Amino acid sequence: MRHFSEEYQMALFDTPLSEHVVNVASVPQRSPFRYPGGKTWLVPRIRQWLTSIDKRPSLFVEPFAGGGIVGLTVAFEGLAEHVLLVELDKQIAAVWQTILGGDAEWLAQKILEFDLTLRNVKDIILSNSTNVQEEAFRTILKNRTYHGGILAPGSSLIKNGENGKGLKSRWYPETLAKRIRAIGRSRERFTFICGDGIEIIRQHSRRRLAAFFIDPPYTAGGVNSKRAGKRLYTHHEIDHELLFKTAQNLAGDVLLTYDDSPDVRDIAARYSFKMKPVAMKNTHHAKMTELLIARNLNWLH
Repeated sequence: MRHFSEEYQMALFDTPLSEHVVNVASVPQRSPFRYPGGKTWLVPRIRQWLTSIDKRPSLFVEPFAGGGIVGLTVAFEGLAEHVLLVELDKQIAAVWQTILGGDAEWLAQKILEFDLTLRNVKDIILSNSTNVQEEAFRTILKNRTYHGGILAPGSSLIKNGENGKGLKSRWYPETLAKRIRAIGRSRERFTFICGDGIEIIRQHSRRRLAAFFIDPPYTAGGVNSKRAGKRLYTHHEIDHELLFKTAQNLAGDVLLTYDDSPDVRDIAARYSFKMKPVAMKNTHHAKMTELLIARNLNWLH
């Protein structure tokens, strides 16, 4: 039995799959992003999964990182020796490249000093700078002032927001700066790659002490789901068949999560994966289920 930090042991808890939904307020908020499809609700399950593995993974790979809450949790709580985050979206990638590349303090200060007015927000969003650091700030600003934090083409600025606060509804500069600085101080625990998640999975496919958390921001649930994916994500199409085939051949452990749909269940069954639905709440607090998919789900209770 491995020994873990007091933080983990206090945070590790079990919830019946079909009855209770994880209270996300009980999970440390470490990501600077508001992210559609974020996995804060899944963090207790990630702890259960990784602590069930005989040897602590030498590498934790999150090939579709997005807001990165799972990879951040793994790194900060020592669930793996090193975390590899991969993201194809260049806007999101710019944020991770800036924070993990040594410019976390610059980004934190930029956020703290910014005067958030409609005019200033529009000036930043419409700017043409290709500088990675400036792109990172522009991305954080858009993520915090667009409806639902959605960065895909067609998204628009918040108008009324919460309690009539408008653009400032989700703008918490001190909190953002604190999270960014914390990640920056721990950047030696991470590697970031802007690239194709499936290709990175393949590159590490023979590593027995690697663990892979696969949560593609795309769906295999038919026409309506594809429309939703297009609305939420800049990169919204993926070869799900290829992804499952690649996952099946991994030497290390793997956990996938998907919307619960017949299409996904069919693909997972074809590649001999086990499946269990778990309770979650969406951004509107409606109770839903997602599928956890793995070779072995005996740890899940």
